[in-house]
Amino acid sequence: MALSYYKNKLKETASKLATSGKGILAVDESTNTCGKRLASIGVENTEANRQAYRGMLFTTEGLGNYISGAILFEETLFQDHADGESMVAKLEKQGIIPGIKVDKGLKPLVGALEHETYCSGLDGLTERASDYYARGARFAKWRAVLQITADGPSDLAIRENAWGLARYARSVQEAGLVPIIEPEILMDGDHDILTTSRIQEKIIKEVYFACQQNGVYLEGTLLKPSMTVPGADSGAKSDPKNVALATITTLLRSVPAAVPGIVFLSGGLSEEEASLYLNEMNILSVDKPWNVSFSYGRALQHSCLKAWSGGNIDGGQKALIARAQANSEASKGSYVLGSQPSSDEKLFVAGYTY
Repeated sequence: MALSYYKNKLKETASKLATSGKGILAVDESTNTCGKRLASIGVENTEANRQAYRGMLFTTEGLGNYISGAILFEETLFQDHADGESMVAKLEKQGIIPGIKVDKGLKPLVGALEHETYCSGLDGLTERASDYYARGARFAKWRAVLQITADGPSDLAIRENAWGLARYARSVQEAGLVPIIEPEILMDGDHDILTTSRIQEKIIKEVYFACQQNGVYLEGTLLKPSMTVPGADSGAKSDPKNVALATITTLLRSVPAAVPGIVFLSGGLSEEEASLYLNEMNILSVDKPWNVSFSYGRALQHSCLKAWSGGNIDGGQKALIARAQANSEASKGSYVLGSQPSSDEKLFVAGYTY
């Protein structure tokens, strides 16, 4: 098969993922990262506990009213629920499209600045993507990471990561998967919001230049960017209206109209901040050519994980559905502060590695 064979389906799937009022649940944490989350509630990092937690998420009644897709780790894609039914089937019953994290993690970028990385996993990617498609996945995610410093990100890091995102996107489209393109800018640093905007615009433009060179079918993609916020050490208070205006302005300058949807990562924002910022973007009286929604991990799961605590299924599911509904409302510009239970606890961790 080839991109030309899947083109119509890619466009259809991307449009469904970008359905107004719905977003994506990012539950693609690696075994190591999931272990850190479980450790925070005193639960051992075993396959059975990871299965129990993710099974609790996917069987939350009504989740499909607010969630269009779920990004899975490979273990979960091929895993069954405790009742013997596959995790994929649990999602499909709710009308939620299964997706898969396909990158193999960050590696040091030789010749760049000391802390700079590239994302590995291109070797054999189309073949792996075909296997994921056969299991039921219909979209994929690949995360590149860049950091703003006094002398970075370097041009080499920007070009290398943009090219990797484009190669990934074209490779998985060849196997029928919609690529979510994720050029994350870490919140670490003391830069102001204007610096973030300027560098983010440069990065995203480079990503789409690389996509053009690789023949990526943009109508069958989604973008998962960071919100345009000042560095965590800048001392600046992030007003939701300013963040919304800076973010949408940056994206209007850099994201082609052919892309059907932008689904933001939460990147260390608190649950409440992630909802408020998204809500303000959708209130803005600016014509946006793409649907603007969410693809949150911690900002959907933080309260849920605490409420579950290893065995409280009802509590965990109530917390999840509350955050899913809140962000659904935010994606339509109708979220009211405090209308759903949430945590305003900062989720940013300086120097955090995934």
